[in-house]
Amino acid sequence: MESTGNTAAATVAELVRARWGDHRTGLRFATGRLTHHQVAAGAAARAALLADLLPRRGEPHIGVLLDNTPEYPLWLSAAALAGAAVAGINPTRRGAELARDILHTDCAVLVTERAHLPLLDGLELPSVRILVTDTDAYAELLAPYAGAKPEIARTVTPRSRMLLYFTSGSTGAPKAAICSQGRLAAAGGSLVEHFGVRSTDTHYICMPMFHGNAVIADWAPALAAGAGVALRRRFSASQFLSDVREFRATYFTYVGRAVQYILATPARADDRENPLRVGFGTEAGAVDAARFEERFGVRLVEGYGSSEGGAAIRRAADTPPTAIGRAAPGDDLAVVDPRTCRECDPAEFASDGRLLNGSSAIGELVNRGRNPFEGYWRNEEAEAERLRGGWYWTGDLFYRDAEGHLYFAGRTDDRLRVDSENLAAAVIENILARYEGAAAVAVYAVPDPVAGDQVMAALAPPPSTPFDPLAFTEFLLSQRDLGTKMAPRFVRIVERMPVTATNKVARAALRAEAFRCADPVWWRAPGQASYHPLTGADVASLRAQYESQGRSELLP
Repeated sequence: MESTGNTAAATVAELVRARWGDHRTGLRFATGRLTHHQVAAGAAARAALLADLLPRRGEPHIGVLLDNTPEYPLWLSAAALAGAAVAGINPTRRGAELARDILHTDCAVLVTERAHLPLLDGLELPSVRILVTDTDAYAELLAPYAGAKPEIARTVTPRSRMLLYFTSGSTGAPKAAICSQGRLAAAGGSLVEHFGVRSTDTHYICMPMFHGNAVIADWAPALAAGAGVALRRRFSASQFLSDVREFRATYFTYVGRAVQYILATPARADDRENPLRVGFGTEAGAVDAARFEERFGVRLVEGYGSSEGGAAIRRAADTPPTAIGRAAPGDDLAVVDPRTCRECDPAEFASDGRLLNGSSAIGELVNRGRNPFEGYWRNEEAEAERLRGGWYWTGDLFYRDAEGHLYFAGRTDDRLRVDSENLAAAVIENILARYEGAAAVAVYAVPDPVAGDQVMAALAPPPSTPFDPLAFTEFLLSQRDLGTKMAPRFVRIVERMPVTATNKVARAALRAEAFRCADPVWWRAPGQASYHPLTGADVASLRAQYESQGRSELLP
């Protein structure tokens, strides 16, 4: 493997300093490029500025409220040299919630750009110094530090905080997970070895850098290997392939529905003419991964690592297509029933691959051994919940076969209970993803009028393709692994799947609206096999059923 990186570096700061004097192209973006040396020099100038801006007493934390501009990796590198931590601020947050994220993480400095200044209007941010990168004032502020060299602050150790990245949840304020310099450097080095990253590679970062995926799985291995980085300000499915070709990108990461959106773009005869070697991410699903490889000639590797670092799964050559892999070395992973803390039964499959014992096989993935979880910033209650009974609880549903392969079944709040049978949304989604009339699918629970849940699906058809209820019904009947409780009772037709800022399906919003939404909804009335439009009269009748059972409070 060709590499001029330092995959054994103990800190991110060492990796940044190692690029000093390297005059190969290190950073590509829409309007230009920088060499590795220029990136290191820019980081050194910003680190020197930070040394003067950060308070002598108080936490060395900076907030970064930017799109994927060159300033983002420059400030990550600067923070590493200065021994500061970067809190990635989500630009889709608003008002008091946005202010809360900045203040909760004790940011003394907030780095932003003019496009995001309206988000800060009216916010109370006492003692927060705001730097606006695309202004003359910012350039003047940096100018005196232009000759700085990448020196590592004396306070930097492998345990120094490097990232404070917010983990999303369906309820409550986001939690700021801690990632140290040592853990980030080790993660980058591990991915270099796993994927054979070379110094001649270019990593395409199109996922938002305020999220852990882009920094940990894309930027860190590029830095560790001395590879180049190419930035897309914001993800664009229509520009994905042209970017890849322009930047000569060989590696990219994805989350959520990004792969589905790329697949929904018009196919071209030359789609396979691209330099990509591999894509690494989560939740693409086996069906879409196969479609992506067939169309673009690029292998997608589905991985798993909890956002907080407490558990990881590695894919090997013998991993079944629909599985994620086995536990990473050193992890003692188990699938347990959270009510009893007992291990779930091994998964049993029919000859066609259908899971036969989902109710007893699906449980929460836990790590019973040592793990690198480094806690949440100022949130002891959340830490205790994550580390119940001395185990690390991932909050994710899995099932495990007799050979130890682990299969993702969704988040714990994506479990459905239909007619006393436990179902997992991800299992149903993987089946519905085969339907040619769906560019994207999300499955979630809506309350049943009497007890438990009913299955609802949001379906985004391909462009200019109307929903065909008869074809969808025939598709469902032909799926041998679709259990009798799995077929959706309600189908919401959306023009585009609602997603969070990190391109994960906004399930909380879908669940909250249920079948009382502005989009067209089709449904199967009890005892019927075919789908019909849900009318106002149907909604009134359903509401009466909920009221008669004393469950009307469950409706939004």
